[in-house]
Amino acid sequence: MAMRILVAAAFIALLAVAAQAQGSGPRKGASPRPDAQKTEDLAKKKADEQAYKDALKQIPVSKEKPDPWKTMR
Repeated sequence: MAMRILVAAAFIALLAVAAQAQGSGPRKGASPRPDAQKTEDLAKKKADEQAYKDALKQIPVSKEKPDPWKTMR
């Protein structure tokens, strides 16, 4: 009986440690990033988005309807 209580207590302690670790992240009030870095990130995101859209335009449109059972018939 005492062993069950000891195992249950250890299990609860491990769960509490895991839950506390999930909550540890960047804190509010941390030093903000400089404006130059924010504008660089914004420009990079715009360039990435444009490259993604251009890549999508290069994918040919299939005229055939997709049929997953085509080879099974």
